[in-house]
Amino acid sequence: MSNVFEGVRIVELAQWVFVPSSAALLADLGADVLKIEHPKTGDPARGLHTQGFGVNLGSVDPRIQQNNRGKRSVGIDIKKPDGLETLLRLIEGADVFVTSFRPGSLARLGLSVEQLRERNPRLIYARGHGLGVRGPQANLPSYDATAFWARGGIGHTVAPPDLDRPLTQRPAFGDHTSAMNLAFGIASALFRRSNSGEASVVDVSLLSTASWVLSADIVSCGNKDYDPHAVYRGPTNPLVGTYETKDGRHISLVMLQAERHWDLFCQGIGRPDLLEDARFADTAARHENAAVLVGVLQAEFGARTYAHWREQLATVEIPWAPVQSAREVRDDPQARANGYLTTLEAPDGTSYDLVSNPCQFDEQPPALTPAPEVGAHTEEVLLETGLDWEEISRLKAEGAIT
Repeated sequence: MSNVFEGVRIVELAQWVFVPSSAALLADLGADVLKIEHPKTGDPARGLHTQGFGVNLGSVDPRIQQNNRGKRSVGIDIKKPDGLETLLRLIEGADVFVTSFRPGSLARLGLSVEQLRERNPRLIYARGHGLGVRGPQANLPSYDATAFWARGGIGHTVAPPDLDRPLTQRPAFGDHTSAMNLAFGIASALFRRSNSGEASVVDVSLLSTASWVLSADIVSCGNKDYDPHAVYRGPTNPLVGTYETKDGRHISLVMLQAERHWDLFCQGIGRPDLLEDARFADTAARHENAAVLVGVLQAEFGARTYAHWREQLATVEIPWAPVQSAREVRDDPQARANGYLTTLEAPDGTSYDLVSNPCQFDEQPPALTPAPEVGAHTEEVLLETGLDWEEISRLKAEGAIT
C-alpha cells in the first residue's frame, strides 16, 4: 500500500517547507512529484544553512531531505518564455499542480487556475498559502512564524502570562502541521475526480490550520469567563500537569478520569496512604484542596530522579509521559519500534535519520528515498514528455532549463 498514489503525477512549484513537505508525503505513497526549481539557485531552503538556520550532517542537509525526499527535480527558469512553456508542457500531463506562490504572482506568470485549466481541464489545482486567497491581505508575504504562530493565536495562547515576550515557535512548526491538511485535501480531490470526473481547486492556509489547531480555544471564546491562561493561574485538577523531578526533569500527568486512576496512581508512586486522606477522597475534595495535593505530589516527585520515575510509572497503567527532548524522541524505542524514523545513507556513506510518513498502511511505514539535487532529473523528465535531445540542448543554451 505504500504505492497508493502510483500513477499520479504532481507538479510542484513551491519553496521552503509547507507545500514541499506536503508533496513529499504524497511522494512517500507513490506519487511522481516533479519539483520545479530555478536552474541555478534551486529552492531557497537549500541555502538556509549558509545563513546559520540550517544544519548539515556531512554532505547531507537533513531538512532538505525531510521535506523533499522521493521527488524528481526539474531545473526550469519560468521567467523565460521557453522555460514557462516547458513548465506548461509538464502541467499538461499532470494530475495535480501544487504551489506556494501567491495568487497575484501566479496570475502574472500565467499560472492561474483558469489559465492552467485551458491546458489541462482535469488538473487538480492545490494552493498552500499564508492568509487565504480572498480578502485584502491575500497577497501578503507569509511564513508560518507570522501567519500560523503569531497571527493564528498559537504563540499567545501557549505562552504563560508572566513572560515578558511571546514564545518563539520551533522551525517549520506550522508548516508541517499545514502540510498534512494540504496532503489530505489533494488526496480528497483525487478521490472526488475518480468518482465524478470533476477537478477541484484545493486551498489550505497557515491561518486556517492555526484556527483548526486552536479550535478548542477559539470556540470557547464566546464564553465571557474563557481564560486561555487559566492553567497557569493555579491548579484545578492536580492529576493534570507536570511535576519536576530531583534532577530537574519533568513528568507529565494527564488523568482526566481522576476517579478511575486515583487508586492506581497512589499505588504506583508508593503513596497508598493518600487514599485514606479525607482531603483527597474524591474529585470534589481534590479540587477543593488542589494546592495542597500539588504540593504533596511535587515533594514526592522532587525526591527522586527522572530515571526512577520513568521506570516506576512504566509499571502503572495510567496516562503519563516523560517530558522528552527532540533527541530523546529520535531515540525513543517506541518510535523506533513503529518505524516513525527511517535511516538513509548518502553517497559519501553518511547515514542520517528522517521522520517517516505518519500515515501507515497494513502496519508498515512507507519506504523513503533521498531528495534530489537541483535539476537532477531535468533531462529524464523532458524526454518523457516527448522532447528530443536537440530541443533539450536548445533550452539549455538559452538558460531556460538546467
